Amino acid sequence: MTALALYIDVMFVREMLVDGSVLLVTAWTRSVRARPLRVLAAAAIGASYVVLMLFPPLSILFTVIVKVLISLLMVAVAFGYTDLRGYTRHVAAFYAVNFTAAGAIIGIHYLLMQGSDELWKTITYVNGIMIVELKMGLVFFFSVFCIGLYVYRSVLTQRREKALVLSHLAEVTVTIEGRVHTCVGLIDTGNQLYDPLTRTPVMVMEAEVWKEELPASWLQRIRDSEVDRLIAGMGEEPFVWQDRLRLVPYRGVNKGSQFMLAMKPDTVQIEREGRTIQSSRVLIGLDGGKLVADGAYQAIIHPSLVQ
Repeated sequence: MTALALYIDVMFVREMLVDGSVLLVTAWTRSVRARPLRVLAAAAIGASYVVLMLFPPLSILFTVIVKVLISLLMVAVAFGYTDLRGYTRHVAAFYAVNFTAAGAIIGIHYLLMQGSDELWKTITYVNGIMIVELKMGLVFFFSVFCIGLYVYRSVLTQRREKALVLSHLAEVTVTIEGRVHTCVGLIDTGNQLYDPLTRTPVMVMEAEVWKEELPASWLQRIRDSEVDRLIAGMGEEPFVWQDRLRLVPYRGVNKGSQFMLAMKPDTVQIEREGRTIQSSRVLIGLDGGKLVADGAYQAIIHPSLVQ
């Protein structure tokens, strides 16, 4: 009896940790504030339900209806009920997190199995029916469970960030003396770069887009942040758009004040969500590197150009 009481205590604590973790990740997924006491109460309900399932007279608790009702109660206690739509989304997120964590546990458990002997130990036959039982320690179970939640959160974060970036992309067309270059640009509200003399907004673009027009040695100078020296030696390597060049000072990250080489275009056209905006009051700042590793966009659009 003492051993059973000890096992129940351990099981109750384990289930509280598991259910609490699922509810916290659910709150993060839904971007809602998790109140510790409400989450603790909901986790205690889930843990109590699992403990009660150990007693044969309460076999009704194994039914699907009761399990669904318990999960609905846990979500209601943890996050409250304001409207049906929000509550339904909380429940859907709760189940998604549960299934992800459970899948991670099963997957890693079988991944670490060595040989068929260990596999057969998890299989028993009752009345001709095969039953598969997972046998794992508490530390292993909770560690893998946390790994599953971490992976789920990481994947969801990347998906949200990608969706956010995609919602701010636009097609950019720059025209200079009949030469047209088109690329994808990101509308960045944090880009507040202006020419200090004329207060003209600066749209940053990868210099690689203009490699056919720029002298061969200029790309390397731009990559090395030596545009001031480039301007000083302008006569050595003539440039057809020399009168369009500007030097725009800016403060780089942990690099102090620097200069960016910029060009004055004839027009810049931005197309986004069926809307076309055209402006001539803009400078094209040339960046020597890649603005994003996956090449999703090649320009950073000044927010004033789309307002």
